[in-house]
Amino acid sequence: MMLKRFLPAVRGLAFAAAAASLLAQTAGPAMAQQAGPASVADLAEGLLEAVVNISTSQNRGSAGEEAVPMPQLPEGSPFQDFFDEFFKDRGGDAMPRRVQSLGSGFVIDAEQGIIITNNHVIADADEIEANFSDGSKLKAELVGRDTKTDIAVLKVDPTKKKLKAVPFGNSGAIRIGDWVMAIGNPFGLGGTVTVGIVSARNRDINSGPYDDFIQTDAAINRGNSGGPLFNMNGEVIGINTAIISPSGGSIGIGFSIPSDLAVGVIAQLREFGETRRGWLGVRIQPVTDDIAESLGMATAEGALVAGVIKGGPVDNGIIQAGDVIIRFDGRPVREMRDLPRIVADSPVGKEVDVVIVRKGEEQVVKVTLGRLEDGEQMAENEAGDAEEGEAVATAAVLGMTVGAIDDAARERFGIVPDVSGVVITEVAPNSAAADKGITAGEVITEIAQESVSSPQQVVDRIAALKEQGRRNALLMLSSKTGELRFVTLRMD
Repeated sequence: MMLKRFLPAVRGLAFAAAAASLLAQTAGPAMAQQAGPASVADLAEGLLEAVVNISTSQNRGSAGEEAVPMPQLPEGSPFQDFFDEFFKDRGGDAMPRRVQSLGSGFVIDAEQGIIITNNHVIADADEIEANFSDGSKLKAELVGRDTKTDIAVLKVDPTKKKLKAVPFGNSGAIRIGDWVMAIGNPFGLGGTVTVGIVSARNRDINSGPYDDFIQTDAAINRGNSGGPLFNMNGEVIGINTAIISPSGGSIGIGFSIPSDLAVGVIAQLREFGETRRGWLGVRIQPVTDDIAESLGMATAEGALVAGVIKGGPVDNGIIQAGDVIIRFDGRPVREMRDLPRIVADSPVGKEVDVVIVRKGEEQVVKVTLGRLEDGEQMAENEAGDAEEGEAVATAAVLGMTVGAIDDAARERFGIVPDVSGVVITEVAPNSAAADKGITAGEVITEIAQESVSSPQQVVDRIAALKEQGRRNALLMLSSKTGELRFVTLRMD
């Protein structure tokens, strides 16, 4: 009985073996690729020497930090010995304390002694040291740092040790599913090699204005920060910088700064000690489906200009609030977050073609870029204190009460002199305006890209849009200090 049951199984195994043999003959190369690398030992052996452990130290307590006094314990307390040992040699005075941290880095220029790591690895460090795989150590000095991309460039003395460098590769060529290898110093365990695949690309994790991370499942843990992510050719295609982990350990979700973004930043830091990014001088927001419909656009794409910064490169009417930027210097702007990265990558002073949609029509304008670092101060506005005052004559529309801006309104809501339009004095609860986050004190400056200066104009403009069969009204709102944003409100 057992033999009868076993024979069909044998026949099944024989058939499976024959099928597997046939598949191997007809699809051998594809199957081999799916199996992944047999070993990365040779690859890792050639790269370990270029990866370093970054150790930093920081003096604390020496700059007026108050000492923690030894507690007064009852005589004969069982905790007396413990506290005596803890406060030994402290004398109740503030003493300098050494705080150390560990991270990773890698050499990119052996002749100049240039090492790359994350800015957060060396932030606030008094001393930085590069520890190599052979046990040698070199003091490192900071060449430059960029907080926006979390990149730092270090330099060691190349005459004190023969260094090995690794090249950058093309992160743009990496595909989801490609094999990658991370080398670093997780939890202080230097020279750790992990392998995985590219899980995703172009990840935005809200860590900075230029987020465009490579996501990988190669194990990345604390201490891997600043270390390289290699492709299978031994080229650096990412700088490991962040993980998502409830426990603090790897769960297979790590993020690396793509080399295509890092190379330009590193070049500027090496040359100038700082970044010099292009600057357009506009405030932008996403183009939603409602906004696209309001502007007569077939698809929701591009970056909507919510305001132009005074004194900026386009503070001459070339680009206006309400324009939608869909292409910049030949590169498409598919969504809002694309534009800051593209502009930042562009050289300061370069004249570029910008394709905009203005009142439903495409136009090409030429813009000469400024420098972001010089323009950041221009974007700051000071907020004023507001005091309560008497309300002015008003009109009710779309769940809002609006009124003219006079001295009393400016005093009540703290509206700066440069802001003009119609002030919102009240927003009805559970209204469409409340749902969109509109608050009293904001100012309506435009409706459907036409300026308004009185409550009656607001009412008339909304009525005109309804007569045209529009379902949404596009409002340009200003804060009391002049910050602009667009909001669409349903009118049905």
